[in-house]
Amino acid sequence: MSLRIGVDTGGTFTDVCAYDEATGRIHVRKVSSTPDDPGRAIVRGLGELLDQIGGREMAEVGYFAHGTTVGTNALLTGRGVRTGLITTRGFRDLLELGRGRRPDMYDAQVDKPAPFVPRDLRLEVTERVRHDGRVEIPLDPDEVREAVRTLKAQGVVSVAVCLLYAYVRPDHERLIGEIVRAEMPEAHVSLSSEVLPEFREFERLSTVVTNAYIGPVVADYLARLRGTLADSGLGCEPHVTQSNGGIIPFVTAERLPVRLVLSGPSTGVVGAAAVCSAAGFGDIITFDMGGTSSDVSLVQNGEPKVTASLEIDGRPVRSPMLDIHTVGAGGGSLAWTDSGGHLRVGPASAGAFPGPACYGHGDEATVTDANVVLRVLNPEYLLNGQLKIDHVASYRAVRRLAERLGLSVPDTAQGIIDVVTANMARAIRVISVHRGYDPRDYALVPFGGAGPLHAARLAAELGCATVVVPEIPGAQSALGLLMTDVRGDFMRTRRVPVHEDTVDLLSETLDDLSASASAWFDGEGIDPARRSITRGVDMRYRGQNYELGVPVPDGPVTAETVRRLLTDFQDAHERMYGYRLAEASIEAVTFRAQAVGAVSRAQIVPSAARGGTPAEAVMTRRQVYLKEAGAPVDCPVYDRGRLEVGHRITGPAVIEQMDSTTLLLPGDTCEVDGLRNLIIQTQGS
Repeated sequence: MSLRIGVDTGGTFTDVCAYDEATGRIHVRKVSSTPDDPGRAIVRGLGELLDQIGGREMAEVGYFAHGTTVGTNALLTGRGVRTGLITTRGFRDLLELGRGRRPDMYDAQVDKPAPFVPRDLRLEVTERVRHDGRVEIPLDPDEVREAVRTLKAQGVVSVAVCLLYAYVRPDHERLIGEIVRAEMPEAHVSLSSEVLPEFREFERLSTVVTNAYIGPVVADYLARLRGTLADSGLGCEPHVTQSNGGIIPFVTAERLPVRLVLSGPSTGVVGAAAVCSAAGFGDIITFDMGGTSSDVSLVQNGEPKVTASLEIDGRPVRSPMLDIHTVGAGGGSLAWTDSGGHLRVGPASAGAFPGPACYGHGDEATVTDANVVLRVLNPEYLLNGQLKIDHVASYRAVRRLAERLGLSVPDTAQGIIDVVTANMARAIRVISVHRGYDPRDYALVPFGGAGPLHAARLAAELGCATVVVPEIPGAQSALGLLMTDVRGDFMRTRRVPVHEDTVDLLSETLDDLSASASAWFDGEGIDPARRSITRGVDMRYRGQNYELGVPVPDGPVTAETVRRLLTDFQDAHERMYGYRLAEASIEAVTFRAQAVGAVSRAQIVPSAARGGTPAEAVMTRRQVYLKEAGAPVDCPVYDRGRLEVGHRITGPAVIEQMDSTTLLLPGDTCEVDGLRNLIIQTQGS
C-alpha cells in the first residue's frame, strides 16, 4: 500500500493532502505559497507532511497530482513569452479586430486588451482551403521558411499557426509545423488544428495564440517540478489537473497548456461533487473562497456543468472545461474607496505576501482583517497555531478605512463583509440564474480557507436553505485531486442537419471521435477495463449563431437517438432562453467525445456515532459582532475535530478547525452527518 498525494497551489497557501491507502486516513498540510517559484512551496509542504505523518519517505508515494495556476497567472500578468503568428494571407489583423464588439457597450473610451502577438510578429502566408476541405491555393513551403526565419531573427520563442479552415483540412498547418521545427528546433509550436479543431476563426486564433504565449512558461514549470520531485525520490509519474476536472501526465500537459487555465479550481468542484453525492446531495452550488478569489460552479445530479469557452482578461479561450465563474473576492482581497468615496472590495489582493495586515507584513485592510476585527476569526492564531494573528494590526488597517468613510470600525468591517458577499452572490447568479437554474433548489457547498466563514450569509442572500461544509474544506481542492480520473477531450466541427435521414452522418462523425479517444487510451496506457467514453454534440436552430451542448445517449446512433437529441435540445433551449421552435430545422455543429480512465480514488468512509454531547467540543467563548443581532454576541467556539456524528448545535456559534472556520448565524442549525460533513439549515429555511 502507498500514499496518494494531491497538491493545490493557491494565491496565499499551498495545500498538500495525503491519502494513506493502508489506513484509509487523510492528512493535510498548509504552507505559504511562493509566487516566484510555486515548486518551492510544494516541495516544502510535501516534506513537512511526510514528517507529520510519521517520517514517511517520498518513495512511498505511489500517486501524485497537482493543480496549478501558473498558466492563468502568466495570462493575467502578461508574463508569457515572445510569440509569433503565421496565418492565412488577409487574416493578420483578426487578432485585434475580433468580433467588432466593445468590451463595455456603454463605455466609448474603454480599450480592448493588447494582443499577445504584436502586429510585426504576425506574418501571412499564401494558401487557401475552402470550407468543404478543397484546396484552392496550395501552400508554398519556401514562403513559409522565409516567414519562420524572419520570426527567428526577431527573437521569437513560441510560434502559433492558425490557418483558415484548418479544422476541416489540417495538412497545411502540419507542414508549417514541420518547417518551424526544422528551422527553429528550440521553439514551442502550437497548431490550431491540434489545439482547437473547431470553427469560428477568431476564437480558434485567440486560443492557439494563448496556448503559444503561455506554452514555454507552463512547460518549463512542469518540467522543472518533475525533475525536482524525481530528485526528491518520487518514483511515480506526476499528473496535473486540466480545466475539465480530469488529470493528465505532466509530459502530456506540456503540449496543451491552454487546457490548464482552470487547473486549480476544477478539482475542488470534482471533489465536492463526489463528497456531496455520497452524502445525498446531488444538486449543489460549489463556492471556493481562497486568499485571492472565489470560484463558483453548479453541479446537477452529481455531475459538474461543463462549458467550451470562457474569457480571461477580455480574451476568449475555447477548451473543454468545467463551468466555473471567478470573481476577485478572497480573504486577501483589499478594501478601498473609489473616486466617489464608496466602499469597494477587490479584485486587487494582498496575496501571499504581504498578505492581510493581521499576518504581520501588510498594512491595508482586507476581508480577513474585517473578520478578525469582528472576531468571527480567531484574533490570536490560525492553522492550529501555525499562523499567529496580529489583531491590533487588523484594527489599525480597518480604522484608517473607517476614517475615510466616516463610519465606526465595526460598521466598516461589517461593510467589507457585506460588499464581498454581494460580489460573490453576483458571481453565483451568473452560473445559476443566468443559465436558467434557481439557486434556491441547490445546496451551497463552501470550501477553501474562507468559504465556510461566509457561507451562511451568502446562503441567506441567495435563498439557499442548506449549506454542506465538507470535512476538510480548506484543502478541498487538494483532496479533489485524489478523487478525479484521467481525462482527454476530442472535438470536431461538422455541420449536419439533425433528422432521421442523417443518422449515418451523425454516426460516422461520432465513431471517428470515439476511435481517436481509443487511440489516446492506448497511448496513455489506460487499462481497457477502466475506460469509458461519453459523447455530446453542440446543436442549434438553423440560422442561429450559438449552440447548446446536448449529451448523446450510449450505444449505436439510431433514429431513436436522433429523436432523443431533438427533444433534449428543445428542452435545453427553453430552459436557457424561455422558448422553443417546434417546427424549426435543427443542426449539429460540433461533435465531442470525452475519454475517462478511472483511477483508484481516496475513499469516503462513513463514521459511526460515538456519543457525547456537543458541549464537550466547546473550546471557549468569545464576543462576536453580528449585524444580524445588532450587537456583539457571546458565542461558543467549537473544535470541529471533537464534534461527533449526530451532534447538533444551534447558532450563533463559531466552529474552528485547522484549515477553516465556519460561522453559524442566529437561528441556523448544524448537524454532523455520517460522512462528518456539517449540514447547516439556514435561518431562512
